[in-house]
Amino acid sequence: MDTKDLNRDLGLENKREEEMDAKDPKGITRRDFLRGTAVAGVGVAAAACAPAATPPAEPTAAPAATPTTAPTVVPTAAPTKDTILVGMSRPLSGPLAVIGDSAFRPVYETWVDDVNADGGVYVEEYGKKLPIELLVYDDTSDVGTMTRLTEKLILDDKVDFLWPACGTAFLFAQAPIANKYEYVLMTAEGGATSIKDMLPSLPYAFVTLSFSDWYQLPVLADVLADAGAETAYITYIADLHGIEYSGVAGIEFPKKGIEILGVKSLPPDIKDLAPVISQASASGADVFCCFAYPDQIMPATGTSMGMGYNPKAWVGGPGVNFGFFRAAFGPAAEGIIGFTSFSRESSPALNELADKLYEGKPEEVQDWWGHPLYWAGLDVWKAAIEKAGTLDQETIRDLIATETFDTVLGPTWFENGLLAKDSHPGEIGQWQSDVYEVIGPQDKATAEIIYPKPAWPAP
Repeated sequence: MDTKDLNRDLGLENKREEEMDAKDPKGITRRDFLRGTAVAGVGVAAAACAPAATPPAEPTAAPAATPTTAPTVVPTAAPTKDTILVGMSRPLSGPLAVIGDSAFRPVYETWVDDVNADGGVYVEEYGKKLPIELLVYDDTSDVGTMTRLTEKLILDDKVDFLWPACGTAFLFAQAPIANKYEYVLMTAEGGATSIKDMLPSLPYAFVTLSFSDWYQLPVLADVLADAGAETAYITYIADLHGIEYSGVAGIEFPKKGIEILGVKSLPPDIKDLAPVISQASASGADVFCCFAYPDQIMPATGTSMGMGYNPKAWVGGPGVNFGFFRAAFGPAAEGIIGFTSFSRESSPALNELADKLYEGKPEEVQDWWGHPLYWAGLDVWKAAIEKAGTLDQETIRDLIATETFDTVLGPTWFENGLLAKDSHPGEIGQWQSDVYEVIGPQDKATAEIIYPKPAWPAP
């Protein structure tokens, strides 16, 4: 695989005015190159001979017309193309790199290797398989940098397709750009109610990851209530992700009779979680929820252990779903709950995917929440191109929006831009004996919830 992890000089402003004057922002290679030309020869008519000077005694027949030469037709030249160029702005450095390197990156690298080993994506328009070429920029985990790089990929690099940035806030900023230039965007790490509400105006965006009310927290509320939980304490990171998760929990938990005893926001750069854990412990809540990222989840877990705070249910994410969480805490991870979409027991196809992604690789690269959803999104993208027989964005978009595809999840389709609920293999997971099991929804569970969670192991 020819992956170009580049960190180029942005320099976009000097070219923006020139690019915006162009009629088609994707450039001539995306549309005009598809038009063939035919050249026809012009028939030449020969003139009849002049009549004699002395008129003939009797009228003569008019001379026969010289036949017109048959047109010479030059066949339309078939369009030529050697690769499908896919561009990405990704957090190769900065605080989101730990998620990017464990979530979508292992999927797209493995998936592209598999597809290219088979020759690439078959595109009927070109009459052959085209291997995928990746152009990846480092956005340094900065939203503003990501938006500039996304436009650079479209306007300067003229990539054939975009693949997604990392994180809910990043997708919130990237999806309108993709839609503006009519680029299909199959998202990965990220999803939120605010994005869901925007999707009717973003027809080129397709969200693969499950999130808060699609349908994680309704399922979490069911699982906890069925186990006997009656009260909860919620802490959350003060950004789009945390605000929405805490808000949806504030709606879904009371529906199931779970009273919320306290809510506390966390600044992204928080260093000392002890005051928050003290407040949660003092509340006496059955359930502790930390809706944040690994930079907060990891110290919140360690601080809970160090202070002996052991509620009946400890819920965190994203972070708990990654192999690096279990690798860091070992037996102390037992009973901790997070978000998921599968376990090895979910289906033979998903067990095979786990082998492909995880066997012989560090535990840290495991992601029991997003990996099969991202893989399925790429399966859909490839199948739509092959069914369309073209790289035309609008044609591919229409197929993704309306068709059902066979992916690693089984039958897979999108409903109003969201991966259909019925295509999700799971929603809520729990570490049990070093395995991240699906504990909800009930009809897709691979294990029963452990409630109350075990005590922390002795130091």
